[in-house]
Amino acid sequence: MLLARDRIAGQSLAAKVGLTLAAAALIALGAKVQVPFWPVPMTLQTLAVLVIAAGLGPRLGLAAMGAYMAAGLAGLPVFAGSPERGLGLAYLAGPTTGFLIGMALSMVVTGALAQGRGLGMRAVAMLAGTVAIYVPGLIWLSAFVPGDQLLAVGVAPFILGDMVKIALGALALQAVTRRG
Repeated sequence: MLLARDRIAGQSLAAKVGLTLAAAALIALGAKVQVPFWPVPMTLQTLAVLVIAAGLGPRLGLAAMGAYMAAGLAGLPVFAGSPERGLGLAYLAGPTTGFLIGMALSMVVTGALAQGRGLGMRAVAMLAGTVAIYVPGLIWLSAFVPGDQLLAVGVAPFILGDMVKIALGALALQAVTRRG
């Protein structure tokens, strides 16, 4: 079975750029899709980030996140809650910027840990990638939320949804790997 990174390595630069831009578009789409969930609605953005990182690896994953961030910085309404919460730098002045930085870090962590691994290790890689999203996210969020409320605001409402996304992402990658 040929691994995704092996298939990608043999592709032309144009194919890699196209794949990177398609992945960035998938991140943007995930940011816009809200799924009713308890205790808060969830977007599919972190699912997209984790699956892209585990499927494409750290380099193309980080490139996709960079392209997504560049589109947002340019004023395109790709971020969750935009344009209502602002565009470009105005959006990045808000409380969620640390989580976007964490998503870039997650691309590296998840991508490096998941490559060439089976279902269990991909799930562990996605869990590590989720932690990589939370750490800078909470550090940034601490400028907006009192410290004693940080976990209640920045983690607790999202943890169940993140666990569901990790399970779905790992299973989806397993299914794709078996077909490939």
